[in-house]
Amino acid sequence: MKITLDWLKEHLDGAFDVADVVATLNRIGHEVEGVENPAEKLAGFRVARVLTAEKHPQADKLQVLTVEAGPDINAGAPLTVVCGAPNARAGLVGVLGLPGAVVPANGMELKVAAVRGVESNGMMCSTRELELGDDHDGIIELPADAPIGTSFAEYSGAGDPVIDISITPNRQDCMGVRGIARDLAAAGLGTLKPLDVPTIAGEGAPATEIATHDPEGCPAFYGRTIGGVTNGTAPEWMRRRLEAVGQRSISALVDISNYVMFDLGRPSHIYDRAQLTGALVARRAKDGEKVVALNGKEYVLTDTMTVIADDHGVHDVAGIMGGEHSGCSETTTDVLIEVAYFTPERIALTGQALALTSDARSRFERGVDPAFLDDATAIVTGHVLAICGGTPSAMTHAGAPPADVKTIDYDPTLSATLGGIAIAPERQKDILAALGFGVIEQGGRWQVSVPSWRRDIDGPADIVEEVTRITGFDAIASVPLPRTDGVAKPTATPEQLTERRLRRAAAATGFDEAVTWSFISERDAAPFGGGTWSLANPISEDLKVMRPSLLPGLLAAVQRNQNRGAGSIRLFEIGRRYLADAEHPTLAIVMAGDKRARGWQAGKAAPFDAFDAKAAALALLEAAGAPADRLQVMEAVQTGSIWHPGQSATLRLGPKAVLAEFGALHPLLTRAFDVDGPVMAVQIFLDAIPAKRASGPARAAFTPPALQSVRRDFAFLAPSTLTAAELVRTIRGADKASIVDARLFDRFTGQGVPEGQVSLAVEVELQPVEKSFAEAELKAIADKVVAAAAKLGATLRG
Repeated sequence: MKITLDWLKEHLDGAFDVADVVATLNRIGHEVEGVENPAEKLAGFRVARVLTAEKHPQADKLQVLTVEAGPDINAGAPLTVVCGAPNARAGLVGVLGLPGAVVPANGMELKVAAVRGVESNGMMCSTRELELGDDHDGIIELPADAPIGTSFAEYSGAGDPVIDISITPNRQDCMGVRGIARDLAAAGLGTLKPLDVPTIAGEGAPATEIATHDPEGCPAFYGRTIGGVTNGTAPEWMRRRLEAVGQRSISALVDISNYVMFDLGRPSHIYDRAQLTGALVARRAKDGEKVVALNGKEYVLTDTMTVIADDHGVHDVAGIMGGEHSGCSETTTDVLIEVAYFTPERIALTGQALALTSDARSRFERGVDPAFLDDATAIVTGHVLAICGGTPSAMTHAGAPPADVKTIDYDPTLSATLGGIAIAPERQKDILAALGFGVIEQGGRWQVSVPSWRRDIDGPADIVEEVTRITGFDAIASVPLPRTDGVAKPTATPEQLTERRLRRAAAATGFDEAVTWSFISERDAAPFGGGTWSLANPISEDLKVMRPSLLPGLLAAVQRNQNRGAGSIRLFEIGRRYLADAEHPTLAIVMAGDKRARGWQAGKAAPFDAFDAKAAALALLEAAGAPADRLQVMEAVQTGSIWHPGQSATLRLGPKAVLAEFGALHPLLTRAFDVDGPVMAVQIFLDAIPAKRASGPARAAFTPPALQSVRRDFAFLAPSTLTAAELVRTIRGADKASIVDARLFDRFTGQGVPEGQVSLAVEVELQPVEKSFAEAELKAIADKVVAAAAKLGATLRG
């Protein structure tokens, strides 16, 4: 929201400058994003008169001018300026850029230079070069009585500072200059001037009937017609203010509507009646109806949208943008003024569905003042009559806006107990009155009536915010938070501690942490079963679905890193998956590119494979406290859509409890995310890891065994379908009292091994406790190992 100091003083009476305004706005909660003084970029430009204009001796399209720029320039002597403008002539009064001035449009610094052999001491400027308009056909022509030698910034009134304010979404009342002025006056910066609302009775009924057939989307539709108008150029003061806040001047009628919107925060629309057929009504659009808006784009409408239409068809997307064919032109003589109240929620949903933004939408979707329709119509009418002339009709009311007065029960002591500032009751009353609130005192408590333009006020806490922000949040005393004596107790939950350990473990093994969006597109969610939860009001279609997996975000990160030349990518993320039943804490990792770079020792670069993913999964599960040595490797759950068949699996604690899944991602999935090469991934489901039992008595300190362990090797012929992990786990459980470890150290297929079988060699570590093992005891343990393996179909290899 931009305002100018001069414009602000139309509503605020008092002695203050731009620094006072900026300081006060920041103090009362309106962040000032910047202040721009247009006069600064017009420094070095003077009002000047062309004395003579002669043809350039070396160029047919150039002229050599002698220019008078004032008594303080060149000791009052004329300057020579080379100019190519077709309208340059003797007697013309224009704008001269002196040497050292910087042209606003292109940043070029003017210098004394020879142009085709003739020295030029500056440049006569066009409106485009000074960023005052689009005209570049000739140089600026000022009135003949313009004071020669005067700074052009001073002459044009361009010294009015422009203040850019960030208005929070809840402060719809400050989407106009008057709303800003009201807050400043309440804070003690000046006095708010009364709003001048003309009394215009009008003659007869409007020439065009208006109505609302959609009371839900458009509860109130007010208007009147004016005949015999002349749509010329808006007055200079109106054009200057609109252009200062970034609005291009179009015509008097269009500028009037825009001016009232920025001045009072009240959008309106003025129709050319010659383009209307029959009555003008607010109604629901029909599915498939189309409208070409003022931006030149065609929009396809649905029956959830409110439009303004006549017998011929749709003219406007209600509250957002007018239609291209019903706008006013220089030939317009009869107009219809429309001032309506649209439901904010309907405007927001329509604008979002059409991806259509406008200044009107930003005000209507926040909620304009429902009690300001009559006055706004009168003010717009007054401007039209004053600038364009004409004869107005009486005003017509179709429907009625919501007019409920909200009253809040308020205790003035809340400013101290809730807001942290003890404000005298009388001061609170003054602040509320200045902001438009009404206060009735009853037995120490107040009944505060909320003004119609403050739909954001909902309860006593909002009243506290109003009185404290106007007083100044900097008046709140700094108070330390209370804390108990002694050492603070740990506050992290077991789940948080587990996540901390996993972050350290993943980082220690060479992974970089990524933080990706919890929202993804429907396209990215589809391979993972689609998203159960979708946002009704997403900031983007690419951030619409709550992620069913962490892998889409990590794959997008891999793709970005590959595009920037990364050769080896190892990423992990701890976050939430959002499924139908609940949100599930998950750790996901991805590995892409080279595991090992090429070198003279190892030769070619080595890519990641599924065993790297398995090793990472087991290491992280162990860090999380899972019984990694008891996990079973079983088939993957979603092969074909996510995981590569034959190169992926799950880690389970029993047949149903899936703790993790790992392996190579399906090539179709990586191709959909535009990722090169194979990608290995892991997903660890943290909420599936069994919780540790409540701690009992402290276990005894570790005592190294007094006797040396014994190792024995066993080679088995096993079915090729038997996993090594299952064999090792079975052997480890064959004699739990003596066997402390078992590990696979060889796997062989080929000569000497029957087809359909595999040779698996396992090292078993035995630990004696009280005495060394006798041969008979070792043989008995070996027999138990062989018997346990035989239950799986494995036989001791001869």
